[in-house]
Amino acid sequence: MFPLYSLLLTIGFIILLPRFLFDAVRKGKYAVGFWQRLGYLPEFVPNEKDVLWIHCVSVGETNAARPLVTELINNFPDYRLIISTTTKTGQKIAREIFAGEADFIFYFPFDWRFSVRRVLRTIKPSVVLLMETELWFNFLREAGRNGAKIALVNGRLSEKSAARYLYIRKFVCRVLGFVDLALMQGERDAERLIQLGIDAEKVKVTGNIKFDQKFDEAENNLTQELQRRFCISKDAPLIIAASTHAPEE
Repeated sequence: MFPLYSLLLTIGFIILLPRFLFDAVRKGKYAVGFWQRLGYLPEFVPNEKDVLWIHCVSVGETNAARPLVTELINNFPDYRLIISTTTKTGQKIAREIFAGEADFIFYFPFDWRFSVRRVLRTIKPSVVLLMETELWFNFLREAGRNGAKIALVNGRLSEKSAARYLYIRKFVCRVLGFVDLALMQGERDAERLIQLGIDAEKVKVTGNIKFDQKFDEAENNLTQELQRRFCISKDAPLIIAASTHAPEE
């Protein structure tokens, strides 16, 4: 099944190749980080410390990882923290908010075995934390085979996504065997993941870490500015919904 998955991934890539080339000319969002995504990373020199790798897809996951990163640095100072993203905007945010905390920030590799292996040989992670539910099949298998402990953090699995995975349940179950721990946002997310075949003992419901955010002075200043501009009382709750998706509202 893995060869078939890689073949379909390659066919999809070939179909989208003209878009990548066009985007490269315009220096658009799809071409940025292209070589890194093929596994050719900037220089990363291993040392005596173990590597803890956090993968965030885009802006939402990167921001959600902020309290997690703080706690990991405080509780596991002997680890080197590295962070990857998939999108250009996620990379920009990661470089801004984790500039003084992460040892290395880069683009996540395309999910071919050769590109994944190249990155794993360079980084040699001991622990991999995947924000939300990034089920990249080749990556999970190769990282697990290389001895990394893998956890899904702040995991979520929609009913629609779960239904699609059920068509290839045996394959997904095999891939989930490489996951050592799944920390899910809610009971339904946990139930759907268990339905796909992961060992129930590996699954914990821990809530959404987006609610663990702490606000810095700049964010508090923004709140005060919005209260002033729209004549909102300081005693009234101020809630801003941005970049949301159903059913988050």
